[in-house]
Amino acid sequence: MSTEMWIAVAVFAGLNLAAASSGGMFKPGVWYAGLNKPSWTPPNWAFPVVWGLLFALNAWAGWMIWEVAGETRPRVFILYILSLILNAAWSWLFFGRRRMDLAMIDVAFLWVSLAAIVAVFWMIRPIAALPVLPYLLWVSIAALLNWRMIQLNPNARRA
Repeated sequence: MSTEMWIAVAVFAGLNLAAASSGGMFKPGVWYAGLNKPSWTPPNWAFPVVWGLLFALNAWAGWMIWEVAGETRPRVFILYILSLILNAAWSWLFFGRRRMDLAMIDVAFLWVSLAAIVAVFWMIRPIAALPVLPYLLWVSIAALLNWRMIQLNPNARRA
């Protein structure tokens, strides 16, 4: 691989690592432990494992598009970076600010951004859209979980 390719790989890995690290900044803690959760809530250990895999797949998808996007790179990657910002914002809103209501709005925008990424990547290079699909599925589950937790914890919506 050329130096330019390695730089692109490093940039995509770094962007996804930064988004993933934002989740680690806000530990669930006592507040989260005290919330009522649906019976289908994944175990706590599953979150870093799944997110780690999803961010690795997302970095790979971004790199695959970077390789072929050409003149569309700036537009495509504004959307890509926006999705990473929305992902990081969810952790801050849900765990940092303890605002499940605002986190629900954020995760809805995150879902739309990921659906748009899948569509755009599919048009440019279909194989690059495939690694984003598990991410979209997991965010769908996270949105449902967020929504259900709002319902189960009506007094915990605002810190």
